[in-house]
Amino acid sequence: MSDISTIEKEALAAIEAAGDLATLDDVRVAELGKKGRVSGLMGSLGKMSPEERKENGPKLNALKNRVDAAVRARKETLEAEALEAQLASETVDLSLPAAPAPKAGALHPVMQVFEEIAAVFGDMGFTVAEGPDIEDDWHNFTALNFPEGHPARETHDTFFMQAQEGDAPKVLRTHTSPVQIRTMMSQKPPIRILVPGRVYRNDWDATHTPMFHQVEGLVIEKNIHMGHLKGCLIDFVKAFFEVDDVEARFRPHFFPFTEPSAEMDVKYTRKGETIEIGAGDSWMEILGSGMVHPNVLRNCGIDPNEYQGFAFGMGVDRLAMLKYGMPDLRPYFEADPQWTRHYGFSPWSTPSVSGGLS
Repeated sequence: MSDISTIEKEALAAIEAAGDLATLDDVRVAELGKKGRVSGLMGSLGKMSPEERKENGPKLNALKNRVDAAVRARKETLEAEALEAQLASETVDLSLPAAPAPKAGALHPVMQVFEEIAAVFGDMGFTVAEGPDIEDDWHNFTALNFPEGHPARETHDTFFMQAQEGDAPKVLRTHTSPVQIRTMMSQKPPIRILVPGRVYRNDWDATHTPMFHQVEGLVIEKNIHMGHLKGCLIDFVKAFFEVDDVEARFRPHFFPFTEPSAEMDVKYTRKGETIEIGAGDSWMEILGSGMVHPNVLRNCGIDPNEYQGFAFGMGVDRLAMLKYGMPDLRPYFEADPQWTRHYGFSPWSTPSVSGGLS
């Protein structure tokens, strides 16, 4: 016990002399570690008599506390000195020029494809028509010849709004076709419109999203037939995909609002992860189409014996995927600026059929 004073003086001197944190930690281990001098004295208490423990116990605890406090204080001092040295060596030159401003914004691929489609059909004499995203049952279903009990009228396929008691619920439109109905009810033929917009269906995976973008077209004139529909759509595919020739086929299909109805397929080939339209031996469905059903014309006050027409619809998001090699629909809606910059388009380069689309 006569060594307590000597040990304390030596320990405090070594702590004060420590010039960095590593040296200080070595001193701490030498004094307070399991095999340190102070720890060794504390371990000797078990061999003492009760009277000796009563006398020496407080002295050893005081020694341990003073050495531990000295280590902590020195550690704070060394950490502060290290921070000051780091700040002094890592100064910022405020006279340097600022970082370059980010580049101008870019068009989202969906908006680019909207513009490209509008340019192609605009060259054919179509005008753009728009309508509300929230529709009533008449414009979204009944006027389009959807019968009662049709699957599209169920909640597993369509988003219904909460209705007041006694009122029919409104829906988030499942297609842009209600704009066709509104146009036919408000205008007299001839009609030639292109209808772009958002649509909503209860679906979500790599190739389907609950909100997506659609473009539909409608032509109502006298003496319109299926040949006009086929020629219009083949010319569109050539111009949109910027290829000289396209082999297409029209498969019989069913849509409530057209009769006859057809899905349009085009030949394509796959090169690595990209798809080339207009070549190869495989068929891919591009869009749905058909001659406007007489019931739809009657619902809109148009005599089907005097006027005929055709309609078509296509998913804008999917067309963008095919043309620009995007493998997944979901990033379209994730607001990732890095993704947008990668696929973005110049807002100043307006697509045109003569000057080029993409």
